[in-house]
Amino acid sequence: MKFLKKLVLSAFFASSLLATSANAGDCKARLGDFDWSSANIHTAISQFILEKGYGCEVSVTKGSTTPIMAAHYDKQLDVITEVWYDNIIANYEPHEKAGTIKNIGVNTPDSQQAFYVDKATADKYNLKSVMDMKDPKIAALFKDPEDPSKGRMTSCISGWTCYTVNLVKQKEYGLDAFYTNFDPGSGGALDAAIAGAFAKKKPIFTYYWAPTGLMGKVDLVRLTEPKFDADCWNNMSAVVEDIKANGPDAYKKSCACEYRDMALTKSVLTDWAKAHPAETAFLEKYTIPTAVVNKMLAFYEDESDGDMELTAKEFLKTESMWKSWVPADVASKVTAAL
Repeated sequence: MKFLKKLVLSAFFASSLLATSANAGDCKARLGDFDWSSANIHTAISQFILEKGYGCEVSVTKGSTTPIMAAHYDKQLDVITEVWYDNIIANYEPHEKAGTIKNIGVNTPDSQQAFYVDKATADKYNLKSVMDMKDPKIAALFKDPEDPSKGRMTSCISGWTCYTVNLVKQKEYGLDAFYTNFDPGSGGALDAAIAGAFAKKKPIFTYYWAPTGLMGKVDLVRLTEPKFDADCWNNMSAVVEDIKANGPDAYKKSCACEYRDMALTKSVLTDWAKAHPAETAFLEKYTIPTAVVNKMLAFYEDESDGDMELTAKEFLKTESMWKSWVPADVASKVTAAL
């Protein structure tokens, strides 16, 4: 934890030099952001409204799930605008029960995570379930160039909790005998691996999620898994957190089931929320339909050239829902800043 704290603090001070502020007053907000696009969009929109509408001095620290959430639990980051709650429940709940942090409602109402195969391969070989993947001839279709004895399952990033979830799932399903749990290195590299396979018309077996812009551009077939079961998931999550803390050798036989389709949420430090009731009220009301998030992701990827501030401005200019999140005077200030 000390190492993580130092790592996050270093990132925090570096990012603070780049953070912009406008009309900064008594409000200071330290936002935690992640290394995937949907989180970036929510952070950018929240930052713009907090700065331009409320006069907050905002800093943004970006990183993978584990260090960013550790900094939030340790009171180094005030606001997290996109929380994949089910993935981190074993770590999040104790801090929530202790009163350090609070869940402030839904960010995006519908999200999915799963294992997928490209439709052409799924149709050709009748692949419908993760259990259908347990065949050496099928695994050979997805040969890992770094370990040709196995197929490659392109997974999450090692700093994301889902990487370890996938590792445990592979072991529980018996997929680890046939596939590597390949870390592509970044969210962008994961997207590139999927898009590249489709461009070259090559098979791909991958973890992926929605909302994303890419999901609307490629044809992936979701593989079925055992139905979500809360007890199973909680038992698996305990093993996942043990591995994250102590390494792969900490794995113990557990169980596995599908990711639950879930609403993404938001989180704040309880002390910050008490000190900033107006800003917290805005963040509590902040919620964007999944279809709109997908539209903004497509704009970000296809039109903004990866510019998150430009994407935030596009949302604020073309959508009116955000005006119901804030008082009229705040809305006026944000509109003027556009």
